[in-house]
Amino acid sequence: MAKATYSIGLDYGTNSVRAIIVDTRNGREVATAVYAYPSGKDGILLDPKNPNLARQRPSDYIRGLHACVKVALADAGRRRGFDPSQVVGIGVDTTGSTPLPVDAHGRPLADLPQFRNNPAAQAWLWKDHTGHQEAVEITDLARSSGAPYLEKCGGVYSSEWFWSKLLHCARTSPEVFQAAHSWIECCDYIPAYLTGATDLGSLPRSVCAAGHKAMYHPDWGGLPSKEFLGRLSPELAGLRDRLYDKAYPSDQVAGHLDAKVARKLGLPAGIPVAVGAFDAHMGAVGSGVRPGTLVKIMGTSACDLMVAPGGKHVADIPGVCGIVPGSVLPGMHGIEAGQSAVGDIFNWFVSHLCPPEFAGPQAHKRLTQAAAKLRPGESGLLALDWNNGNRTVLVDALLTGLLVGQTLHTTAPEVYRALIEATAFGSLVIIKRIESYGVRIDEVTTCGGVAEKNPLLMQIYADVLNRPMRISRSSQTCALGAAIFGAVVGGAHASTEAAQAAMTGLKPTVYKPRPQNVEVYGQLYQQYLLLHDAFGTADFSGNLGGVMKTLIALRDRIRSS
Repeated sequence: MAKATYSIGLDYGTNSVRAIIVDTRNGREVATAVYAYPSGKDGILLDPKNPNLARQRPSDYIRGLHACVKVALADAGRRRGFDPSQVVGIGVDTTGSTPLPVDAHGRPLADLPQFRNNPAAQAWLWKDHTGHQEAVEITDLARSSGAPYLEKCGGVYSSEWFWSKLLHCARTSPEVFQAAHSWIECCDYIPAYLTGATDLGSLPRSVCAAGHKAMYHPDWGGLPSKEFLGRLSPELAGLRDRLYDKAYPSDQVAGHLDAKVARKLGLPAGIPVAVGAFDAHMGAVGSGVRPGTLVKIMGTSACDLMVAPGGKHVADIPGVCGIVPGSVLPGMHGIEAGQSAVGDIFNWFVSHLCPPEFAGPQAHKRLTQAAAKLRPGESGLLALDWNNGNRTVLVDALLTGLLVGQTLHTTAPEVYRALIEATAFGSLVIIKRIESYGVRIDEVTTCGGVAEKNPLLMQIYADVLNRPMRISRSSQTCALGAAIFGAVVGGAHASTEAAQAAMTGLKPTVYKPRPQNVEVYGQLYQQYLLLHDAFGTADFSGNLGGVMKTLIALRDRIRSS
């Protein structure tokens, strides 16, 4: 038997950082630790006057790194045969786009005394939407100028992404923007810290972050031109030369563990550190993503990841969040899409509208049990899943939720089931859009808390999508994906695909489509599309007059059968 070696995966989420130590031979998790960010509300710095603002303290990231790696190593050390010298590599994933301003030595401005309490000097969390107007301007300029920069990210720029945040900072906090030598994504900052990199110009940057959020693509030579950026802001044009010209996939080495950092963590110096990436993309890798499989990371929102062979042309797909070579698996096109709310919708209903007989700590369980007794179409309800806007394919943060078909007899479990069905219909819209541009999707693999805890949801999705649904074996797929890249750069596996084959797997349960449910959901989906196009597009020319009557007719047929 081969000697055991281990890799570390660091998973920086919205509220906490997790470290896992994984056996590179089989992906077995031997230790884990979590550190909740202490600043703000659940780790997020908010502004009661501006609901679009969401920032984080970079110092929380570093404290969390030290704390959870030490705890994980101590836990692993209690197991027979483990020694830190057996750790061969480290991988990193983070939320994104989460950029932060840094000085000429790569230090976050937020760590300097004069900027410690300045919100603009902090990390701009992915869910910060303060740059929503700037995102519109970027989209308009790209379209009017004929620039190609939106071709690979769905045709619309988002307020969640890199340039809109930087442009907003330049306009509203010029003292911070002028003090910043450069800006760096969180998924690049953590490898820089681990490796002691102070010259950010030579730090290998993540193609995942660059391609999906910063309009980077080899077809036009990397980042947008200075001319284009200058038409948005002279400050952005001036920054362009202090960023980077090339970005790399995560099977490449970002650097080696710095001696000072190694001593603080309790690890040997010199361990290879992989180029970072975003959490959902690493989650796809940890779920065994391959051509033909869509990986759906399901939690408060949903992120959909697919890959297509790198040697095959992939058409530009309107409304997706990026088509980027190497962003998920090296040598393949990574395709990202998603929904702005899934679990958040169910939580909203439970928190604000749940009747007393279902309320309490077991509300989700009680509602799910009652909803499971209903058949598709039996409630007469149909919902739109836009309670937090639409990420794909409409890319519109100003859309809202909708519930059609309610009567004086409508019950809470019926509404709860309709909300689950709505998120499944929204997922099918994404699949249909991607397939219409030549990318095949045969099956869906899920990961995340929602998928693991709710068999009813999984069956509804299988029936609506008319595809088998599987669940990743690991409950920490993002961290596992990071650990896989740690294993690759550490030499434990020759390729990412080889590491996936050894270190990932699926749970035995398979949710298969039920033909009778598929037929009913096919009818409901057509009505969902009517609502989708009527409320979400400007050129809708249909008629909604028959939607309610169609729902009633379907309800009566199901109840009488």
